[in-house]
Amino acid sequence: MLLLFYHLLFFFTLLTFPLPSLSANGTLLNVTCPLNFTVLRDLYGGAKPSFDSSSGCQSIRQTLRLVQSDYIRRTGFFLSPLNSSEACWDAFQSFVNEFEPNFNVRSSCGFNTSWISQGCVNITTRSQFEQLVPNRVLQDVRTNCNQSLENNSPCALCLTSLSSLQASYLTGPSIGNIFPCTSYSLIYAAAFVNQYGPTDPGTAQCLFSLKFTSKDSNGKKRKIVIAIVVIVCVLGLFLVIGGFWYYWRLTKKKKMRKRNISTTEMASGLDSMKGSTTLIRYTFDDIKKATRNFSRDNMIGRGGYGNVYKGVLPDGSEVALKRFKNCSVAGDASFTHEVQVIASVRHVNLVALRGYCTATTNFEGHQRIIVCDLMKNGSLHDHLFGSNGKKLSWPMRQRIALGTARGLAYLHYGAQPTIIHRDIKASNILLDEMFEAKVADFGLAKFNPEGMTHMSTRVAGTMGYVAPEYALYGQLTERSDVFSFGVVLLELLSGRKALQTDEEGQPSALTDWAWSLVRTGRPLDVIEDGLPEPGSPEVLEKYVLIAVLCSHPQLYARPTMDQVVKMMETETSVPSIPERPIPLVAERTDIERSVSNCGSGNLSSPTGYQAYTFGSELQSSSSKEEGSTGSRIVSTD
Repeated sequence: MLLLFYHLLFFFTLLTFPLPSLSANGTLLNVTCPLNFTVLRDLYGGAKPSFDSSSGCQSIRQTLRLVQSDYIRRTGFFLSPLNSSEACWDAFQSFVNEFEPNFNVRSSCGFNTSWISQGCVNITTRSQFEQLVPNRVLQDVRTNCNQSLENNSPCALCLTSLSSLQASYLTGPSIGNIFPCTSYSLIYAAAFVNQYGPTDPGTAQCLFSLKFTSKDSNGKKRKIVIAIVVIVCVLGLFLVIGGFWYYWRLTKKKKMRKRNISTTEMASGLDSMKGSTTLIRYTFDDIKKATRNFSRDNMIGRGGYGNVYKGVLPDGSEVALKRFKNCSVAGDASFTHEVQVIASVRHVNLVALRGYCTATTNFEGHQRIIVCDLMKNGSLHDHLFGSNGKKLSWPMRQRIALGTARGLAYLHYGAQPTIIHRDIKASNILLDEMFEAKVADFGLAKFNPEGMTHMSTRVAGTMGYVAPEYALYGQLTERSDVFSFGVVLLELLSGRKALQTDEEGQPSALTDWAWSLVRTGRPLDVIEDGLPEPGSPEVLEKYVLIAVLCSHPQLYARPTMDQVVKMMETETSVPSIPERPIPLVAERTDIERSVSNCGSGNLSSPTGYQAYTFGSELQSSSSKEEGSTGSRIVSTD
């Protein structure tokens, strides 16, 4: 009887408390996910995120890291429990299905189920992370990251500190590619260092490369749409009434333009410059007299845009005249753009615009000419790679470097709106009689509206000077100019060209050569042999480090131009230079050496890097200009 009683009691217990259900692979099915995906809905503010197989997998990884940062902030653990992996994927898939119903996250991106709960195997809690990283390093991260990261400069300082931390302490093995060791510093900084936390749009954009819409932006957009609809309706009434009249006027103008093409100027913004009070509009006869009818003896430069002549004005002043060739409506747009850029800036280290000339004749067609001050010492390219044979002394090189940096800093932070030059190279750094640097040639410059972190545009520039993220992905920022400046500074220090070919005919980048010397503790070997009046070794080494940091392939590892000027003008030390990703053209011995020194976590970067082997691809997809320093990549944006 007693045995029968125990059997009945066991059967009653099973009915009252059933065992948890198991899936086919043995995981618990009724385990809930501890991750909070609702923070994403608040951050996106109703906007549609981009989740697809081409670019969405990286966004998904960054999104999961943001959610994981919120999780460790609440619990102190980097990863959710392993038995909750299936539940967390289901929860995240439900969120993704709201925007991409047919996109399966795991199968499309090749993620294993367990990877959402696995990462750097030696670090699982906040305390373990803080025990691994010295307090002085964490203090440096707190100093640079505990502020609003919405703007470029604070974000760059924070990412530079985190890159140094990653390279030195987060080199252990990782499981999967969702939460590798190198992502732990970003997750930690967003959770515990930055006062605004991972759910702040500025923090999310800087640390996780995610751009969110502010909470009230949808309301603003709705009001703007309503206002536009009202305006369109009002204007529509007038358009209907005046439609026939407008069509008649347009037809008449076309007929008049065809009849008088020999005497009419193209309308492409030139009319707005006629009323300028700061620029002189020269007649075509004035220009012909100044250049002796464009004498070949007066030609001092040439390029794909046209030729440059020296000339003497009636008041006796010497000027340089840039004459655009093959002018048309498109040519007028290019000419007008360059005039507007130069006329909008005034700085001692930028070429000053005196005036311009626009004319149309029956025999010579459309004439578009820019008149600037003449730089009697030519360009930096002439002195570094020309045939004069006389080397620049170190004081001159230091003055040229600082002047160029000041000119670019003004374009980035003094001009309104910000101007990105896009074609910084040695031939575009002109030198006056005192060897003061003047940044010139604004034909490819871009105005960057306030608030834009970057522009996506077609690539334009000169091979060897173009930043990797711009050459590969068309992502244009002020730091694209910083990269080009770093290359020019390396040329100025070493006397070597930005691109050379080795004995086997393979392309060799100056930036890779300089980095290899700095990495092996020989920065002074970058300096040109036989440099006249050399400076102190400390100053020379500092300039080499600045050049290598500016030409770093990773975008946010580079300083801003105002930081560069500060480092050059004061005793401010150069920040530690983060490890560079391995070029795709690296030798096997270089790869093995990098693995042994840096660990597997440092062999790749979010954007990737190709050490100028992309040159042939750019040349095949973009038209080129033959300038004084190699091929110029040009495309119409």
